[in-house]
Amino acid sequence: MAFRVHFVLLVCATVLFHTSCSAARRNHVAHTQSIPSSEGGVTAAPAPYPAKPLVIIDAGHGGTDEGARVHTFMEKRITLTTAIMTKKLLEERGYKVIMTRTRDTYISLPRRVSIANKTKAALFVSIHFNASHYQNAKGVEVYFCDSSERWRASASRRLANCILYQLIDQTEASSRGIKGGNFHVIRETEMPAVLVEGGFVTNSEERALLSDKEYLRKIAQGIALGVDKYFKS
Repeated sequence: MAFRVHFVLLVCATVLFHTSCSAARRNHVAHTQSIPSSEGGVTAAPAPYPAKPLVIIDAGHGGTDEGARVHTFMEKRITLTTAIMTKKLLEERGYKVIMTRTRDTYISLPRRVSIANKTKAALFVSIHFNASHYQNAKGVEVYFCDSSERWRASASRRLANCILYQLIDQTEASSRGIKGGNFHVIRETEMPAVLVEGGFVTNSEERALLSDKEYLRKIAQGIALGVDKYFKS
C-alpha cells in the first residue's frame, strides 16, 4: 500500500511539473509582440524584461510644408535634425522609437496621428520651432492637450513638465512654460502627447543657436532626458 501511494504521488508531481512548464512557455509567448518598423513593416520580437516603452517622435512639417522660414532658414530642416538626434539618444537608453518621417517628405497630420495610434505607442512627442511677429520673442515652451480624458490630460501635463525642465537645464534657454494647446497631433492621439517648441527662428539670437547642430543636440538631449524622467517618476 505504501508503495502504491508513493507511486501515485510521483505521477502527480510529474504532471504538475509539465503543466507549470507549459504555462511558462505560454507566458513567454504572450510577451512576444509585433513591433512596427519605421519602414512600415512588422517584425516579431520578444519584449525585453522589463520592456521599454515605444515612443513616437514626430518631426514637424516636411516636404512642401516648410514651417517657419526666415530667408533660407527653414523650420522643417531643424525639426528633422533634432528628431533624428532624439531618436538616437532614446534608443541608447533602450527605448523603442518610431519617427513619423525620416526625410524631407510631407506627412499629413491625420497620417502622423494614425502612425501613433496604430502602433499603440506609449508616448507621442512632436518637435517644432516657433515664430512671431515680435522679433524679440524667444524661449522654449511645451504644449499638451487638456482633453476630456482626464488620465491622458494629466499624463500629458506631467510629460510636458518633465521635458521642459530638462530642456531648460540642457540649453539654458528662457522658459515660456507649459501651455494647453489644441494642435491636431496632440488632440487626436490616444496616448499622452506633447508638442515642443524649441525656440524662435524669428529671433536673430536664437536663430543663430538653432543653426548650430551642437545646440540642436542639447535640445534633443533635453527631450530624451525628459521622456526618461517621465517613465521613471
